[in-house]
Amino acid sequence: MDHQTSITPHVLIFPLPLQSTINSNLQLAELLCLAGLRVTFLNTNHNQQRLVGNSNVESRFKQYPGFRFLTLSDGLPDDHPRSVEQFGDIISSLQTMAEPLLKQMLSALVKEPVTCVILDGLFYYGVDIGNEMGVPVITFDTISPSCFWIYLSLPKLIEAGVLPFKGNDLDALVTHLPAMEGLLRRRDLPHFCLLDYKTDQNSQAVFKEIERIPKAHGLILNSFEDLDGPFLSSVRSYFPKTYAIGPLPLNLKTRLAATLLSSSNSLWEEDHTSIKWLDAQSNGSVIYVSFGSLVVVSRDEMMEFWHGLMNSKVKFLWVMRPNMLKGDESHDQFMKELVEGSKGIGYIVSWAPQKMVLAHPSVGGFLTHSGWNSTLESIIEGKPMICWPHYVDQRVTSRLVNEFWKIGLDMKDICDRFVVEKMVKDLMETKKDEYKKSVEKLSKLAKLSVQEGGLSYSNLDCLINDIKGLTRTVENGKMHNNVTSY
Repeated sequence: MDHQTSITPHVLIFPLPLQSTINSNLQLAELLCLAGLRVTFLNTNHNQQRLVGNSNVESRFKQYPGFRFLTLSDGLPDDHPRSVEQFGDIISSLQTMAEPLLKQMLSALVKEPVTCVILDGLFYYGVDIGNEMGVPVITFDTISPSCFWIYLSLPKLIEAGVLPFKGNDLDALVTHLPAMEGLLRRRDLPHFCLLDYKTDQNSQAVFKEIERIPKAHGLILNSFEDLDGPFLSSVRSYFPKTYAIGPLPLNLKTRLAATLLSSSNSLWEEDHTSIKWLDAQSNGSVIYVSFGSLVVVSRDEMMEFWHGLMNSKVKFLWVMRPNMLKGDESHDQFMKELVEGSKGIGYIVSWAPQKMVLAHPSVGGFLTHSGWNSTLESIIEGKPMICWPHYVDQRVTSRLVNEFWKIGLDMKDICDRFVVEKMVKDLMETKKDEYKKSVEKLSKLAKLSVQEGGLSYSNLDCLINDIKGLTRTVENGKMHNNVTSY
C-alpha cells in the first residue's frame, strides 16, 4: 500500500555576503516564517559572527521554531579585509565552498529536504544546481528594478552597437533602452558598463546571471509599483513571474502589526548616542550623512565633504566606518580631529541605527551613497536625498532620485566642498518644501502598497502561495516535488 506524507515547505535562503543583502534577506526570511514556512538562512561564518555580535537577530528569530541559521566558510583567511576591492575574489572563493554544500542540502535524502531555494542572482550556479537536483530556485535581486532592467538590456545594447561606448562623453544620453529613453546618461549606468565587457569580471558575472534568469522559478524584487512601475513592467515582459514585494521593512511591519525600529540586522555595532544627540536638535534641522557599508574614500574626499558640511551651517550626523579610508591611511587620529572640529554643528559616529535615524523628526535630509536599501528607507520616512553614488545600481538610482522621482539631488562624480555646501543648503533650506512634498507623496504610496489589498501585500501572498505549491512529498520512501502554479 502506498504511503504518502506531505512535508511543510522548507526554504533555503542564501544571500550575498554583504550588509545590505543580508538585511533584505533576513526581512524576507521573517515574512516567510510568519507565513508558517520553515526557513534555513545560509550565511558565511565571518558575517554570522558579526551579525550575532552586533544585532538582536538571534533573540528575534527564536520565536520562529521553523527557522535556523546555517553557516559555511567563504574560503578566505580570518585576516582577509573582505573589502569591496576584493569583491570578485570573495564571490569566487565562496562559490568553491558553496557548490558542494548546495548539492548536499538539495539532496532528497537529507533529514529536512529543501523544497525551494531563494538566492541572489549573482549565485547563478545555484540555479544550475537546483535544476539538476529538481529543486525550484527563486532569485532575489536586492538591487533596484531599474538597474536590473539595465542588466537584462545589456545584450541588446551590445547588439545595437551602443556598448562599448565610443568617445569619452559621459554626459551623452543612452539610447536603445526602453522605459529609460532620454533619462540616463552614460555616467548613470552601472560602473562596469564603462569598461570592456569582454574582459571585465563584473560584466561577465552579470551576463552569467541574466542567462540563468529564464531557468529560475521566479524573481523577487524589493520595490513597489508606484515607485518603479515602468521598470517592473519591462522586467515582467522578459520574465513574467516577478514578485515586487517592497519595501520589505514596511511589508514586515504590516505583517507584524508592530514597530520595527528596535530590530537590527546590522553587521556593525550601532552607536545609539546618535539618537540622543538628535533628540536635542530641532525638527528637520539635521542632515544625516552615510555612505553605506562598502564605500571607501580618500582623506582629501573626506575633507571636501567636511568643509562643505561645516560651511553650510546645517547640523549634521555623519557615519564614518572604521574601514572607510582608502589604503593604509590612519583612521583613529583623523576621526578624533574631525570629531573635535565638528563640535557645535556636527556629530560623528562609526555606525548608526539607520532606520531610527531616518525616522527621527530632527532629520530633514539624507546625504547618501544611494544604496537601494538606504534609498527605500529614506522614501519610507519621507526624507529627501543628496546622492553621491559609486557602484552598480547606486549610479542609476541617484539619477532617478533627481530626474525621475524628483526627490533629491544627484552629486555623482563630484567631490567639491562648494558643491556640497550648495546642495546641502538647497536640500535643507532653499528647495526643502519642493523635495519634501515629492518624497512624502511616495512615502504614502509605499505604505499603501503593503496594506491589505495593496499590490506589494498581494504580491507577497502570491509568492508565499507559490512556495507552498512547491511542497515536496515522501511517497514510498522517495521524495517528489509537486509544482503548482498560482
